[in-house]
Amino acid sequence: MRIIGGEHRGIALTPVGKGDAGAHLRPTTDRTRESLFNVLLGGRFGDPIDGVRVLDLFAGTGALGLEALSRGAAHVTFVDNGRVSQRLIRDNIAKLRRQADCTLLATAADRLPQAPAPCGLVFLDPPYGKGMGEKALNAAVQADWISGDALIVWEESSPQHAPDGFDLIETRRYGDTWITFLAVV
Repeated sequence: MRIIGGEHRGIALTPVGKGDAGAHLRPTTDRTRESLFNVLLGGRFGDPIDGVRVLDLFAGTGALGLEALSRGAAHVTFVDNGRVSQRLIRDNIAKLRRQADCTLLATAADRLPQAPAPCGLVFLDPPYGKGMGEKALNAAVQADWISGDALIVWEESSPQHAPDGFDLIETRRYGDTWITFLAVV
């Protein structure tokens, strides 16, 4: 697992070890992450990354948020309540030496504190098939984490519907992963 593009291109991230306490984590593969960022920066969405604040819900290793940071995001807030994930995220932030541009919230994604500022890009990568994504998205809206022009990137095992307050832009399939793009209504 590595950063695919931008300022930190090629830096290897701390992986999830087989058989360790974090073996349940399912990081977005390099290939899927590369395809996703090609779509994000391909012109369809303008430039949803440069200078924006990013919210990475169910952050896992932090790979999605760190990729955005490498490509010009101003700040990333990582949210994960798992101790192994928190350690991996801290390690990966330190590898990039970007502590000043990152915040790690050790909380459940559906119990967010009030946002210090809204985010223009939201990565949502909940455990597959458990219905946690919509709850987290609603919590982010309630706590003012999502700006009015935000792009939501939702990774799941199937295409997702647009919850109230969001429009479905498109869905894309990458192997057994579906990415659903949403916009705020």
